[in-house]
Amino acid sequence: MSWYQEKIKPMLAVRGHPFNSPEFIYEIKWDGTRAIAFVDLKNERFRIQNRRLMEIAHRYPELDFLDFLNENAIIDGEIVVFDGKLPSFYLLQKRDHTDSRFKASILAKKFPANYFVFDVLYTESLGWTIGEKLIKRKEVLEKITSEAKRVALVDFISERGKDLYERTIKLGIEGIIAKKITSSYLIGKRSKFWIKMKKRRTLDCIIVGWLEGEGERRGFFGSLILALKSGNSLIHVGQVGTGFDLDFIEWFYRELLRIEVYEPYFQIERGVAHWCKPIYVCEVEYLELTSDLKLRAPVFLRLRSDKGPEDCLVETISS
Repeated sequence: MSWYQEKIKPMLAVRGHPFNSPEFIYEIKWDGTRAIAFVDLKNERFRIQNRRLMEIAHRYPELDFLDFLNENAIIDGEIVVFDGKLPSFYLLQKRDHTDSRFKASILAKKFPANYFVFDVLYTESLGWTIGEKLIKRKEVLEKITSEAKRVALVDFISERGKDLYERTIKLGIEGIIAKKITSSYLIGKRSKFWIKMKKRRTLDCIIVGWLEGEGERRGFFGSLILALKSGNSLIHVGQVGTGFDLDFIEWFYRELLRIEVYEPYFQIERGVAHWCKPIYVCEVEYLELTSDLKLRAPVFLRLRSDKGPEDCLVETISS
């Protein structure tokens, strides 16, 4: 199989707290969509693959990979849409949920995306680089890239993780990620070689149903019923009823009706519950997780089209 047709799941990080170490480098964690890009300069083409191995290049025609790279390569990075100087959940969702090429071309001009590159998995001159140390892969990236308008290398610093974390949080950015300089790239694995540090406590949950809305939400959903997987079972972790805007409520309610099922997954004590196929994943911010695995004060942040139910495991809550 040609390198260009490969299907590659990205390396993942565990959760941690800010620290300093000469064995690590530290990068800003841009809050976007993780994606691996396959760039073929000879044939003037590129692919973009998200964490679920879905092809999403048609959503981002403005990304100028052909100007950025000077040889064929597979690179790892994150797609980010800005509102002013800060990443925007809302605008990224608009781009993430567009499959019409025509609409994508319009949104590319209105809400342009950026791709921030932090790793390289393959180059035409070196072959596969995943077995090289991270610091070597960073050197390779410097050699094979040029300045481009919508694609850029992620900056990093050595040793001073706590300082970078504090500066990043003050700017209103999500957090940072620490990476061990001697680590290889572990395809599809979550490793302590990469440690993410975020100000907010967030969790990716499976949407398994909704409670009927009241008042101004009558005729729509009032809150979404959330679950995590444990083996073959779904574990109820609560409901989220805040963080939505009216456009999302109207659009997503139609989606819920389309995938409604009538067999309950578990008992809900309050409200009129409806159930749906466990297809959609959302990210929520929360204050804490109670001893019986219920989210306290959850707030809806966004749908995660780059993640599937198989990523939402009870076992990963502490990771």
